[in-house]
Amino acid sequence: MNGSLEALEDWAAPLLRKLAPAERGKLARSLAQQLRRNQQQRVKAQANPDGSKYTPRKARDLRGKKGHIRRKADMFQKLRKVAYLKAKGDGSAISVGFTGRVARIARVHQYGLRDRAEPGAPDIRYEQREILGFTDGDIDLIRDKLLLHLTI
Repeated sequence: MNGSLEALEDWAAPLLRKLAPAERGKLARSLAQQLRRNQQQRVKAQANPDGSKYTPRKARDLRGKKGHIRRKADMFQKLRKVAYLKAKGDGSAISVGFTGRVARIARVHQYGLRDRAEPGAPDIRYEQREILGFTDGDIDLIRDKLLLHLTI
């Protein structure tokens, strides 16, 4: 995957240098927004960039008060919202990532680090769940959008 991203970068760099700075910025913002949408859809599907499913959560007792069963929520419901998953693009770079306090939570899951679930709780190792990453479809999207932008 990393090799194909570098190959795309080597291929696209000379073409992007020919564009005016305003055009590069417009293209970068458009690509960043589309990549964010793709990341959101993949997180909603609970899938890693390679297509494998996330490791499921540890089993918990979902019965709260007597007679009530809480709905089992998908992981990262709030993380995938636009308020937390930011997309930026200018004439020189595109970035899609998390900001603020949620960035720490995302980093712990992205790399499978140790953390506390709540203050005072013991440290536990979280399973690695790649929240952000390039799929083959994302690389194809970048290439296709660049070609479309250059031909118009």
